[in-house]
Amino acid sequence: MSDDGQLEPAARDEDSIDLLTAALRRDAADLEVYGRVLTDALAEALPADAVAVERRRSLADRVAGRPGRIERLEVSMGDQRLTLTLTGDRAAAEVCRVVRGVVLSRRPVPLDEWTRELAAAVTVRARSDARARAALERLLLGG
Repeated sequence: MSDDGQLEPAARDEDSIDLLTAALRRDAADLEVYGRVLTDALAEALPADAVAVERRRSLADRVAGRPGRIERLEVSMGDQRLTLTLTGDRAAAEVCRVVRGVVLSRRPVPLDEWTRELAAAVTVRARSDARARAALERLLLGG
């Protein structure tokens, strides 16, 4: 905290990351809902080429015109690629370091750590991107 009682920028960023992490975790108990909410939020906050989604569409999904169940979500932010694979009631998360399209390291992480890494990356993006900032505000406010 500074002499005038204001939070330092690093403390504000940490608070923003904590709030965003909590908002992203809100639906984690139901992985299907979690994947859908996360995909929608990221689609609003990030450029289209930063988010890749793989879905499995059953015959019922195709007949009903539904997009299908999310199986894999990949978020690319600079030299970091965050991957979440959803199978039934299990989630496999990993954080990769990528340089010029080549994966230099791949680290499996628990879902909570993956969510925090994602929140940190999106918070950094929101500092310089008004669209990302507005989408994150809607997510944090639950609307």
